[in-house]
Amino acid sequence: MNDRELPLFQSSSPDRAPAALSVSEITGRIKNNLEKEFFEVWVKGEVSNLKPASSGHLYFSLKDPGATISAAAFGWGRKKNAFQLKDGMEVLCRGNISVYPPRGNYQLLVEAIEPVGAGSLQLAFDQLKEKLMKEGLFDANRKRPLPKYPSRIVVITSPQAAALRDVLTVLRRRAPFVDVVLVPALVQGEEAPRKLIQAIRVANHHRLGEVILLTRGGGSIEDLWSFNHEELARTIAGSTIPVISAVGHEVDFTISDFVADLRAPTPSAGAEILTQHWVELRERSRQLEQRLLMALKRDLVLKKRTLEALGARLKSPKDRLREQIQRLDEIDLALRRGIQLMIERKKMALERLAGQLHALSPLQVLSRGYALVQRREEGGAGEVVRSSASLKKGDSLILRFGDGSVGVVTE
Repeated sequence: MNDRELPLFQSSSPDRAPAALSVSEITGRIKNNLEKEFFEVWVKGEVSNLKPASSGHLYFSLKDPGATISAAAFGWGRKKNAFQLKDGMEVLCRGNISVYPPRGNYQLLVEAIEPVGAGSLQLAFDQLKEKLMKEGLFDANRKRPLPKYPSRIVVITSPQAAALRDVLTVLRRRAPFVDVVLVPALVQGEEAPRKLIQAIRVANHHRLGEVILLTRGGGSIEDLWSFNHEELARTIAGSTIPVISAVGHEVDFTISDFVADLRAPTPSAGAEILTQHWVELRERSRQLEQRLLMALKRDLVLKKRTLEALGARLKSPKDRLREQIQRLDEIDLALRRGIQLMIERKKMALERLAGQLHALSPLQVLSRGYALVQRREEGGAGEVVRSSASLKKGDSLILRFGDGSVGVVTE
C-alpha cells in the first residue's frame, strides 16, 4: 500500500481537493440566513457604548448579563418625537438582524425604540422639561409681567379651531372694545412647530399687540405634541411680547406652558385672564355709580325731611315753604341730569378711545387704500417686501388689501 491509498492522504489528494468558499461567499451565506431568520424581532437590553454621529445616526450595544449585541439606529436624531437615548437605559428595540460584511460581524438594525417602564413620548417630554429647567427657562424671575389693561391682543392658533371661537366669545362679552389680531398657524402635525415659531416671530417683528395668547383645544399627547418642541420653547422664552400658553384642558401640560409667562388651564380661561382687570374696572365703576346715586338720594331725602320738619314748625309762610320744596325738586332734577350727563360723557370718552384703538388697526390702514406687498411662497404669503430694489422681473407677489388679496408677477 502506498501513501496515496491511506485515508489521511486521500483527503488531500490533488484530484479530490474540496471546493473552498471565499470569505465574501461564506459571509454572504451567513448574512442571507440570519436576515431571513431574524426579521422584525424585538430585543430587550441595556444600552451601552452609545456613540451618536453628527449625521443623526446612533451606534450602540445592547447587553444583558450573558451577552452583548451591536446595534445601529439610522436617522434616529431626525425622527419625530424621538427621546434621548443614554447609556444604562433599558429599552426594547424592534429591528432586523444584519451582517456587516467589511467586519464580518452581525448587528441589530433598529427601526423603533421604546423605553422599558415609560412611553417614548412621556420620556421625551420629561427629558426636554428637565433640560430647559436646568437652563433656567422656567424660572419665575425671567417671566414678563402681563399688561393690566391690554388694548390689542395677538391670538396665535388655527382659524378653524374651536378654541378661537371660545376665545373670541369671551373677549366680546367681557371687553368688546379690545382689538384682537389673529396670526393663523397650524396647531397639529409635523409642520405645526415651525408655523407656531413663525407666527410668534411675526407678532414680535411687527409688534402686533401687547400680549400673545398661544392656544388650541384639548387632545391626546400626540395631538398636543407640537407644543413640546424645543425650538418653540426657546422662541417663546425669547419673545419680547409676553406670552400666555392656553393649550388643551386643565389636566393637559405642555412645555410651552412651563416656558410661557403664564399658563392658562383652557383657551377660555386665557381670555378671561387677559380681561380680568377690564372687568374689575367696569364693575368698580358701576359700584361707584350706584354708591353715588344712593348717597345723593339719601342726602335729598334728609334735606326734604328737614324742610318738612321746619315747615311743620312754621305756622305761616306756606308760600315760602312751597318755593323751597319746588327748589328742592329742581335741585333733585338738576342733580339727576348732572349725573346722567357725567355718565354720558364717560361713555363718549370710552367710545372715543375705542375708536382711536380701532383706527390704529393694521386692517384699518389697509382699508384706506394702502396695500401690503409680500412674496409668494409655497404654502402662502412670505416675507414683506419693503423696497422695490429687492424685486426683479418675474417675482411672484401677493398684494393684500383691506378686503382681500391678489397675486401679481413683476415685469
